[in-house]
Amino acid sequence: QVRPDAAETLRYFAEQGVTIKVISGDNPTTVAAIAAEVGLDAGDPVDARTLGDSAEDLADAVATTTVFGRVSPQQKQAMVRALQDQGHVVAMTGDGVNDALALKDADIGVAMGNGAPATRAAAQLVLLDGQFSRLPTVLAEGRRVIGNIERVASLFISKNTYAFMLILLVSIAGLPYPFAPRHLTLISAVTIGIPAFALAFAPNTARYRPGFLRRVLSFAVPAGVISSLAIFSAYFLARLEDLSKVECQTAATIAALCVSLWILAVLARPYNRWKLALLGAMAAIAVAAIVIPPVRDFFELSVPLSFLPQALAIGAVGAVGIEITGRLSTRW
Repeated sequence: QVRPDAAETLRYFAEQGVTIKVISGDNPTTVAAIAAEVGLDAGDPVDARTLGDSAEDLADAVATTTVFGRVSPQQKQAMVRALQDQGHVVAMTGDGVNDALALKDADIGVAMGNGAPATRAAAQLVLLDGQFSRLPTVLAEGRRVIGNIERVASLFISKNTYAFMLILLVSIAGLPYPFAPRHLTLISAVTIGIPAFALAFAPNTARYRPGFLRRVLSFAVPAGVISSLAIFSAYFLARLEDLSKVECQTAATIAALCVSLWILAVLARPYNRWKLALLGAMAAIAVAAIVIPPVRDFFELSVPLSFLPQALAIGAVGAVGIEITGRLSTRW
């Protein structure tokens, strides 16, 4: 019997670019008819008895064929391995004992709650209510978690990079560190803490792509270096202007807020209403901390009016560098 939610679920996977293979121990013609009933383009079904039992024997057939019949448990396992050898991330669903070997070797083994005990034991995920329609939710949750971890990791690594580089720069120049604890609280709250919390729980439908670490580092490290150079430049030039200690720290804080908010703006793409609202709120808090006297006094800031245009200009140049880095890392 065809599950009532099967057609809709398979249609969702097709829209998400997930390729479906139907492998069954039943007659190929019967399996093809059922596949067509749920909207799959079955093509010419293959009788697996005409194929071998190794991944090499099945590689060509499993790459080009959708429906297989008369498939043995060993062939199901070999088909999973053949698809993995071709670079695919393979999910396998089943409920019978003959699916256990394939479920165990698949990247994601999904068993039905009413399936055989051996199948449930071999799977990484068991649908307790046996509802096939749960799988789109599983896929969406996995993509949300992985995609948001990548965003948040880029935020934190860029911050750690510019903090480390800034320590090196001021040490080489023989200068005191440009931030007091309250300055760091403001910068971290509006550019990392609050945004990271919101982005971590946000919907994210982006399909997973290999290369997580490479993508994070290709953006976060250059962005962190650019941020540290912008912050140090604003701080160093303010000291050359013979400004007070607090004014020099404020100049560095303004530059840090400019570049860090632009890092957030790059990582929040593609934009929607709530992301634009988040960016606007963080920018408003940053401006309020500098403009409103009680808030400014709380964060120990003193705006250097004579140096304010230069501090903003340095921050803008750093933001341009962040934007170029984001575009280049995406292209790479």
